[in-house]
Amino acid sequence: SPPTGASSGSGALSPFDRRLKRKQKNWAALQAEPGKCDYLREEVPERPLGMEREVAAGRGGSCPTALTGGFPSRTFPLALDVGSGRGYIAQHLTKDTVEKLIQVDIAENALKNAVESEIPTVSVVADEESLPFKEDTFDLVVSSLSLHWVNDLPKAFKEIHQVLKPDGVFIGAVFGGDTLYELRCSLQLAELEREGGFSPHVSPFTAVSDLGHLLSRAGFNTLTVDTDEIQVNYPGLFEVMEDLQGKYILCMGESNCSWNRKPLLHRDTMLAAAAIYQEMYGNNDGSVPATFQIFYMIGWKFHESQAKPAKRGSATVSFGDLAKLGGFVSREKK
Repeated sequence: SPPTGASSGSGALSPFDRRLKRKQKNWAALQAEPGKCDYLREEVPERPLGMEREVAAGRGGSCPTALTGGFPSRTFPLALDVGSGRGYIAQHLTKDTVEKLIQVDIAENALKNAVESEIPTVSVVADEESLPFKEDTFDLVVSSLSLHWVNDLPKAFKEIHQVLKPDGVFIGAVFGGDTLYELRCSLQLAELEREGGFSPHVSPFTAVSDLGHLLSRAGFNTLTVDTDEIQVNYPGLFEVMEDLQGKYILCMGESNCSWNRKPLLHRDTMLAAAAIYQEMYGNNDGSVPATFQIFYMIGWKFHESQAKPAKRGSATVSFGDLAKLGGFVSREKK
């Protein structure tokens, strides 16, 4: 039977209902013309990372300038896409980059309706929280906008590190903590005013300060974490909610699956939230913004051939000498 997730109980350590998430993603994959709902999924793999120098310190030549573009100058014989959905990353890969790709997702319908790719792909129905692969299997692991629904992110990172070969690289993207902050703040203020308290209506996201630490604990080195934002403007809060439910959220299987989610909002609360949204965040033309924050991350699995930092105390130039050099350069410019 299809996986239901390693974490099935509610609580602080398991904030998400993985069974519900699988149902949501399966439903989304069966909607008519699902491609119209894939704006963010299509956009993120092509967004620039701005990580050139950091990745260059790892193994290989040139560095990624996007999630799937400009990989270090080598071909990856076997790659893994964790939480692949309908294959949003695969369509941006070429045979020169990846020879074979394994696509893993919790929703079988998403895999059955995957978009075409020029590289050979194999679909595996499995949970991102429990990867069914042997250690040191893949040369490359990628993941785009999937890991924010994982209950145990440290464990997920450790499993990704484990299935990577030495000198393998992990490149991923997740929603950041400021995603939909305009909507969340407006709803919370309105609920406090009208109902005397508030419940989460948007699922929690990871803070950028945590990613580097979690990746390092999982065993990755030569880490790079970068941020980006995608902003979409709407006529008002109701249009934001309608579009999120009908397009970006439901069609992408992104409905809130937190155990403590609140199923309904009172109409008075919604009207108050709409007014707050417009007052606090409204644009000059009357529209309101919805911000999606994206965290990009890159980490390598250790290999003896990788560049190593110099030993402590091995420097041949002191900071005092550097200061003198700076003054000399300034005089030369004059």
